Formats: sequence, C-alpha cells, structure tokens
Amino acid sequence: MLIVGINGSPRKNGNTAFLLGVALEAAKSFGAQTHLIHAVDALVGQESPFCVVCSNPCEGRCSKNNALGEAFDVLRKADGIIVGSPVHFGTVSAQLKAFWDRTRILRKEKALLNVVGGAITVARSRFGGQETTLKALFDMMIIQGMIIVGNGYKEADAGHHGSCSQEPSDKDEFAIERARRLGLRVAEVAGATMSLRNRA
Repeated sequence: MLIVGINGSPRKNGNTAFLLGVALEAAKSFGAQTHLIHAVDALVGQESPFCVVCSNPCEGRCSKNNALGEAFDVLRKADGIIVGSPVHFGTVSAQLKAFWDRTRILRKEKALLNVVGGAITVARSRFGGQETTLKALFDMMIIQGMIIVGNGYKEADAGHHGSCSQEPSDKDEFAIERARRLGLRVAEVAGATMSLRNRA
C-alpha cells in the first residue's frame, strides 16, 4: 500500500510540509509505504506556469520525460493521497493549482479513480480560510473520482474535514493530532478498498 503526500506550498520545509510529514508517519505506522511530492519541484522546467489545455483530450505533453511525469508515475501507484496547501486568499496555492490542473492526463486514464484522499491546510490566523481551502481540495479530488475521508479514527472520534492549522504548525497540537489521525484514516480506508483500484 502506497500513501502519497502532495505539498502544495511554495516552501518545502514549511508548515504544510510539516503536517504532511506527521500524516505520512502515521500512515507508515499502519504499514503503508509513503512518498512526499513537492509541487514546486514537479513543476520545474515547465514552459507555462499553468495548464493551457494544449490538447483535448489531454495527451499529457507537459508530463513527458520530466519531473512532472515522475511525480505522476508515483500518483499512478498511489492507494491514498493526502494533499496539503497553505491558504492563499481563501483557497489553494497557485503552485498546487498549477500542479493539479495538469493531472488532466491522470483523469483521462482514470488513474486516481477510487484512490483515497485526505486534506491538510494551514493559515496565518485561526479562522483564516482553512475550511474553504479544504473544500477546494475536496472538489479537486472528486473530479478525479477519488474517495474522500476526514480525520475520524475508530480509536478516537468521528473527526472533521481534515487537519486545519494555524501557523506555526509545529506548535499547533490540535492540528498535529488531527494530521496523525488523518494519516491513519487514509491508510485504513486505502487498505480496505484495494480491490476497487485498477492496478496492473
């Protein structure tokens, strides 16, 4: 079982990456293999900073023989994906949106159909747009046909939407615990739904 984290922050060692690390460590404790993708690394070398729909249906030209293609190859093997983004004006970061818009090729392949998804957000203030950002992340995952879960866990409580943090995240004990439970929940449901994914 492979659980992948996607860091949508422009910072590879910031608050979002920290919480993704907590979630992935929890998934690892459940027995999963884990991998972290930084959107900024995957987008290096792209001619355009955003998807321009250069072909329809998508031929995946932007992801051939480059870092983006390597990231997509990891996602093609994922059983669970935890997407993290800082809050930028009440929604996801530009880096994450640029990355996810290019996953049109994965949608065409149905590569993420029935992959389990969870979400993490971080803002500067306690009520700084975390839940609207989570909703945007959920919408992005639904369009891929993913199975969305919150951070409920059988040995804790029914949970909430995901881990919503106020920076600095390494001092936000509530968000840290919610990220841990999210990692466990994604791994648990991913393990229970293996037969739903079409893996060669």
